[in-house]
Amino acid sequence: MKQPSEIPFIFLALFLCISCTPQKSAPKTKPPVPVTMTPALQKNMPNQLTAIGSVEAYTSVAIKSQVDGQIARIHFAEGSDVVKGALLISISPEPFQATLSQYEAALAKDQAQAAFARGQALRYEGLLKEGIVTRDQYEQLQSNSKSLDATIVADRAAIKNARIQLDYCSIRSPISGRTGTIALQPGNLVKANDLPIVTVNQLTPIYVTFSLPEKRLAEIKRAMAGNELKIEAIIPNEPGATEAGTLSFLDNAVNPTTGTIKLKGVFANTKRKLWPGQFTDVVVTLGNRKNAVVVPTAAIQTSQQGEFVYVVKPDNGVEVRQIASLIASGADTVVGKGLAAGEIVVTDGQLRLTPGATVETKGKQPQAGAQK
Repeated sequence: MKQPSEIPFIFLALFLCISCTPQKSAPKTKPPVPVTMTPALQKNMPNQLTAIGSVEAYTSVAIKSQVDGQIARIHFAEGSDVVKGALLISISPEPFQATLSQYEAALAKDQAQAAFARGQALRYEGLLKEGIVTRDQYEQLQSNSKSLDATIVADRAAIKNARIQLDYCSIRSPISGRTGTIALQPGNLVKANDLPIVTVNQLTPIYVTFSLPEKRLAEIKRAMAGNELKIEAIIPNEPGATEAGTLSFLDNAVNPTTGTIKLKGVFANTKRKLWPGQFTDVVVTLGNRKNAVVVPTAAIQTSQQGEFVYVVKPDNGVEVRQIASLIASGADTVVGKGLAAGEIVVTDGQLRLTPGATVETKGKQPQAGAQK
């Protein structure tokens, strides 16, 4: 049994033990994350589709020789502009001129023989009536005369063909355009319809071919049914430079492998900003989307669940909101569902955010309509 004098010491020891026990500290509050935020707006937006297109010549002609021969002269410079009908290449004409002369001489000979045969046939016709010659003799001369007349027709056809072959020695441009690399120089032998000597491309106007998803086909057909569908091609390596054109071709079938449909636009290209073989961004404007909910494209994030934005609540807390974007136009994107006009979204600083975090404005926000 403890003595009464020991009791104060026991209480003192208990007090010291309790005072030495570490106290749990209150949880620290995370500071607000500095972000840039902006409200979702409601406004009219152009209903646009974008694609990557390939520039193609409006017309491309591979110039070949139509006769066998030797190139005598090239009448143009590589990479120069030529007009329709301009003389491009001369093939040595001497063999063809000799052939033409030969056929002309044969025609003259056959014409003389035919005239003589006709005269004989006329004389024998009179002798036949007088009974001096037999009918067989007369008919033989008559047949000979007709045969020579047919020979004259064949001679004239051969002369016409020889003149055509001689004309083929002068190769002219079938279109107005720009020449490319000269593949064969003067002195080279060429065969008819063999290798192209040069290719001429028509650059004004010019085509841009591109593909769009088949799910937008109905919208495209509706837009084409109203008026000419306007499109724009963004000039490569020239920021802000565009070329206006119209949609000229919609393919008659969807590509089942890619799930896209091929389209083609025609552009005036008067300044020749577009060049065959280039790749360019194409913007197709289908119309206007009225009262669309619009946010800066920078506000939209992507996860395994799809697109989302961070929405700032009245208490400055943030929540993750799944959305479905429709189209992007410039720096803005139209949101189809998941967001209402006036809700505040985070446009910069999302990497530091987690659901439930609080935010504050980063820096001084510019006022709407303020000049930069």
